[in-house]
Amino acid sequence: MTQLDSVIKPKTKRSKRFLESRAPKLTEDVKSAMIMKGGNTSQTITQALKDIYSLKKPNAVLYKKKNITRPFEDSTSLEFFSKKTDCSLFLFGSHNKKRPNNFIFGRLFDFHVLDMIELGIEKYVSLSEIKASKFPEGTKPMLVFAGEAFDTDNEHRRLKSLLTDFFRGPTVPAVRLAGLEHILHFTAIDGKIYMRSYRCLLKKSGCRTPRIELEEIGPSFDFVLRRTHLASDDLYKLAHKQPKALKPKKKKNISHDAFGTKFGRVHMQKQDLSKLQTRKMKGLRKRRGEVVTEEQEGQAPKVAKVES
Repeated sequence: MTQLDSVIKPKTKRSKRFLESRAPKLTEDVKSAMIMKGGNTSQTITQALKDIYSLKKPNAVLYKKKNITRPFEDSTSLEFFSKKTDCSLFLFGSHNKKRPNNFIFGRLFDFHVLDMIELGIEKYVSLSEIKASKFPEGTKPMLVFAGEAFDTDNEHRRLKSLLTDFFRGPTVPAVRLAGLEHILHFTAIDGKIYMRSYRCLLKKSGCRTPRIELEEIGPSFDFVLRRTHLASDDLYKLAHKQPKALKPKKKKNISHDAFGTKFGRVHMQKQDLSKLQTRKMKGLRKRRGEVVTEEQEGQAPKVAKVES
């Protein structure tokens, strides 16, 4: 919520609903993406943007007109459109002699560009070129990342986080088995990133667990990493900050081992042994007029000898 929104008071119910939708929430809405093309594009970029839009629908906005802007030099137009459409993700496609068939994936925080990563398309196969049955619109994909670079290199780690944000879809409490039918696979090897899209087919296996087969449905991309604009560590940490209401409350004296077994620690007060209830017997009874000292209390009772 910006400073202007906090000053403006709604005059109609429609404007009130609009300001409430833009206000901060404990649980964020599904992130939407702007998909736009630059001033110079190619047929490859135009078709590739449409294919990415089909993967992202319905949480995406496709701009058909050309936008003469350069995100790495001036991002004000991106921030303007982001505030207008309430989108926190964007994909910008362009084409020129220096950087042919160029994609820029990015995301915004508080309507300001957080980080951007530029990828060049070396090989592309569209959705229409692969003749296979497609998945329904709005299907939540399963994301698979393969390659050591996604865990060791800082730029690839940030790219993994960005692609996860872009394609993850809505957060759902449960997923049925038949709904797991779309897989996006990203592989980082030899300085390139390969993106493949598969449909998951559940076949009969003769037992309760079905046999799984993968069928490539497209689109297919071979990317090469070009320029990057990454946020500082402090800003990146601020963007991931959660409100206190969402943080899980820590339970004291409870721990779990590697196997998930739950352990609890119980703290007891120091026990007073003088007030401990012992077994009642005649030999421990007090006689009339007899004073028992503390030392005698701790000693065992004397047993008289009986002569035969």
